Amino acid sequence: MGKELRETFVCLKIIYRTKLYKSEEKINTAIVENNELISIFVKSVETAQKNENKEKTS
Repeated sequence: MGKELRETFVCLKIIYRTKLYKSEEKINTAIVENNELISIFVKSVETAQKNENKEKTS
């Protein structure tokens, strides 16, 4: 899923830079939301790895 989110971010940036959008507000919102999803996903993976390591040492 992380890979897809990063690919989406790249596509959104291409759309933004080439001005292939009707509403700048909507493309900016999509970019911000995509970044937020990437952050959530990364944090979830980090938490899962930390919990897995705790279980191994217990």
